[in-house]
Amino acid sequence: MMDAMETDEIVARLKAIVVTVEPEVAFIAKYGGTLVESVPGQPKSQFCGIFAYTNHVSLEFTNGALLDDPEKVLEGEGKHRRHVKLASLSDIAGKRCEDFLRQTRDLP
Repeated sequence: MMDAMETDEIVARLKAIVVTVEPEVAFIAKYGGTLVESVPGQPKSQFCGIFAYTNHVSLEFTNGALLDDPEKVLEGEGKHRRHVKLASLSDIAGKRCEDFLRQTRDLP
C-alpha cells in the first residue's frame, strides 16, 4: 500500500508534466479523480485523467489505443482507453508518461 504523501507527490508530478506538455489545460475533479481538458470548459477535449488508488496512481489516456507503445507499457484492452499504473515516482519516467502525454496531445 502506498502512503498518502507518495500518492500526492505522484499526482502533483503528473499534473506538472501535463502543464509542461499542454500549458492551457483545465483540471476537472470528476469520477473520483482529475480529468484533463485541453480546451477549458469543453469536455470533448478531455485527453487524459489522473486517478489515485490504494496501491497505485493511474494515468489514463482517452485515446490510448492510438498511442505508439512498442514496449507494451500501456495497460487495458478496451476499444479506446489505455492507462499506466504508477507505484512510485520513478515509474513516471520509467513508464514514459511524458512521451505518452505528448503523443496524446498531438492526436487529431
